Amino acid sequence: MTGPLRTCVVLFVDISASSRLYQELGDAAAHQRVRDCLGVLRDVVEIQGGRVIKNIGDGLLCEFADVDPALLAAEAMQLAIEHEGTGRERKLGIHVGCHFGPVIDTAGDLFGDTVNIAARVMDLAGEGQIVITQATAERLSEPLQRNVRLLRGVTVKGRRDALTALDYVWRKHGDFTVEAPAAAAASARLKLWSDGRELYIDRSGLTTINLGRGVDCHIIVVDPEASRLHATIEVRGDKFVLVDHSSNGTYVRWDGAAETCLKREEMILPGRGRIALGVSTSAAHATLVEFLREP
Repeated sequence: MTGPLRTCVVLFVDISASSRLYQELGDAAAHQRVRDCLGVLRDVVEIQGGRVIKNIGDGLLCEFADVDPALLAAEAMQLAIEHEGTGRERKLGIHVGCHFGPVIDTAGDLFGDTVNIAARVMDLAGEGQIVITQATAERLSEPLQRNVRLLRGVTVKGRRDALTALDYVWRKHGDFTVEAPAAAAASARLKLWSDGRELYIDRSGLTTINLGRGVDCHIIVVDPEASRLHATIEVRGDKFVLVDHSSNGTYVRWDGAAETCLKREEMILPGRGRIALGVSTSAAHATLVEFLREP
């Protein structure tokens, strides 16, 4: 019998690169590691008030009544798997996708477009990442909405209509995208300079810098359009990501491209360009922050 429509949060979680685990450990040992990992994830779902619908491959399909418990569970899953990997010969990672919408409950299983969207959103996530939809983000409480960043240039496969995907940043300072090989990531650095001040950001030293009007920022821009903490630049794997926190936006221009304005969004910085806080980079009074990626 097909049940009536109801709304809920569908959460998919999957163990990242599990096929490699089987190659490295062999079938028996890898299967046990996966079982242990899924057991940890199941416990988290139960503690956070959710329901595990079923195992799907090396992952789980889960249901939550609302979005805050689902995202708190996703955070707890990431932290639990980090702890579960302590002392193991190979640390595991997971990636998570969530979507809020109507589902059909048939004999305890869930069906419908919401389930399909949640699965596709999970496929967008890299190891250690939580990706959600706009419908999910709009229902989050205000404190949790502060952790959401728009994923620019990301499309959901298999859908004709546009679907906005967002990154739920569960760890304030750390990598939540797929990392490049360690040697390449360690050697990349970004040089920034403005008004005679120069600094570098990379994985081995300073990993996050703050830009804004505040006296405690790494790069201080004395401009009325700039917020006290206007933007940050973070190292994520081998990439440098600019995140806007401001009211007036952060403007980025680089050779061969039109100027981009970020408003509570983020973007991966290209190899070279310039940034302005609160005004266009072409404005006469703009304080420019130049950047250059060095291999």
